[in-house]
Amino acid sequence: MTEERKNKVERVLHHRQSNLTIVLEDVQDPRNVTAAMRTCDAVGIQDVYVINTGKPILKKFGFRSGRSAEKWVTVHQFTSVEDCFSELRKQFDRIYTTHLAADAIDLYSIDFTQSVALVFGHETDGVSEKAMSLADGNFIIPQMGMVQSLNISVACAVSIYEAYRQKKLAGHYDKSSMPEEQKIILKKEWRMYDL
Repeated sequence: MTEERKNKVERVLHHRQSNLTIVLEDVQDPRNVTAAMRTCDAVGIQDVYVINTGKPILKKFGFRSGRSAEKWVTVHQFTSVEDCFSELRKQFDRIYTTHLAADAIDLYSIDFTQSVALVFGHETDGVSEKAMSLADGNFIIPQMGMVQSLNISVACAVSIYEAYRQKKLAGHYDKSSMPEEQKIILKKEWRMYDL
């Protein structure tokens, strides 16, 4: 591994945010999954959670153009909402689902300096009742148009870039939050990929 490549790996891992993640529940289009992964990599999210209640765990996601991000993030797959949320509760203080509900809070009122997981649901049906019942609340992305929803990968990008903005202002990217053991494992895994 060249010195330049080693430095890039160190820099990327230094900026990874262990207290922020997304959950994709029953997202049908693999292009939406890989687009969300690319955005996660861009803002420093290492761990991505995928729930597929109606199909088996996938070995690969989507198309070649989007799969490049798949090798840089760690995907945790579940076939049960309960099992996924049980794992999330071990690491994240707040879990919010995206849902147009009367009690939904505005994306911009979420405190992303805390440990937060954001759940995005099926392209047509949204998040499940089960996920909503296990979450700490719902959030919405404010919109001024006639259409009341965004494409899931766009909603994910808008949401985690707001998290990035808050975390950057709070200095979270100035210090490493990833455990050293995880860094060591990822460095070994990433050695096999071209950067």
